[in-house]
Amino acid sequence: MTTAERIPSPADIRRWRRYLADERAEAAVYRDLAQRRSGEEREILLALADAEGRHEQHWLDLLGDQVGRPLRGDARTRMLGWLARRFGSVFVLALAQRAEARSPYATDADATPQMAADEQVHEEVVRALAARGRQRLSGTFRAAVFGANDGLVSNLALVLGVSASGVATHVVLLTGISGLLAGALSMGAGEYVSVRSQRELLEASSPNPATRSALPHLDVDANELTLVYRARGMTPAEAEERAGETLRTLEAYTAEAPVGAGAGAPVEDEHEAIGNGWSAALSSFCFFASGALIPILPYLFGLGGTTAVLVSAALVGIVLLATGAIVGLLSGASPLKRALRQLAIGYGAAAATYVLGLLFGTALG
Repeated sequence: MTTAERIPSPADIRRWRRYLADERAEAAVYRDLAQRRSGEEREILLALADAEGRHEQHWLDLLGDQVGRPLRGDARTRMLGWLARRFGSVFVLALAQRAEARSPYATDADATPQMAADEQVHEEVVRALAARGRQRLSGTFRAAVFGANDGLVSNLALVLGVSASGVATHVVLLTGISGLLAGALSMGAGEYVSVRSQRELLEASSPNPATRSALPHLDVDANELTLVYRARGMTPAEAEERAGETLRTLEAYTAEAPVGAGAGAPVEDEHEAIGNGWSAALSSFCFFASGALIPILPYLFGLGGTTAVLVSAALVGIVLLATGAIVGLLSGASPLKRALRQLAIGYGAAAATYVLGLLFGTALG
């Protein structure tokens, strides 16, 4: 018996009404997101809203005159709508991706196979849109999270290890400040050297625009230009054809198209742009220092002993949970699992150092 032929039970009516409310709420989320976008992304989001509208109509048709008073969408979808209206960021798209992945239509006999397939495709569409946003902020976000987490975990471990050895509170504070400065300076210096080295390697691999001045003097019968293109990865036949074309259009050859440009030349990805060494160093310094400051806050405010240790660990735990949840949202994974994983890793490193501090303090005592 099909859905249309059977008399729906009260449970069916409640479920259909819930689905109807969720479809309306999801369509509103996509429309709200579209208002904060332009061009192709806006069109895609509006198309998703239209698709949710078709699903909405399916439940309206089944309910008929039993639609009843409009219900509110579930808490997750309402939260998505609130975020979409106020922010419209990649975080909302990542949450929408997870919402599409939780669709119950694949196992619900009252939903059509087309609706279940739509929801699966919607997940991939939202995943692709979220990936664009992740790429736009991946470099800065990665540096911020890794730098801050390094500061959090390393300085918490340092502070707990030294505190466990039984030294005075002012010694623990001095050690924590030293760890903050040493780690931040090390991170900044390492980032500067890394960026400068990458830039120098790219510069060494880039074609020299000055070489174009030699082109008019090349022997056409013994064309050295073919060797340039072969060194860039072309086959002998491709290199010879490209060199001949270059010589035939020599008058149009400008400094913006140096020897070796084109096929086989390195292509720079804008999302992997190297940036400035000093700005990268300063960013790494600040990110690490901001994380390393958290574990020593209790000592800065005059706490000591076990109280300071517990407060420091609690503060770091809160920040680790927050950064882990953010990483989970951006990656489309479970925020809770990522938050707990981050917490376990951070606390594990700190606990190991604390135990070593206890053993060291006992040995010295």
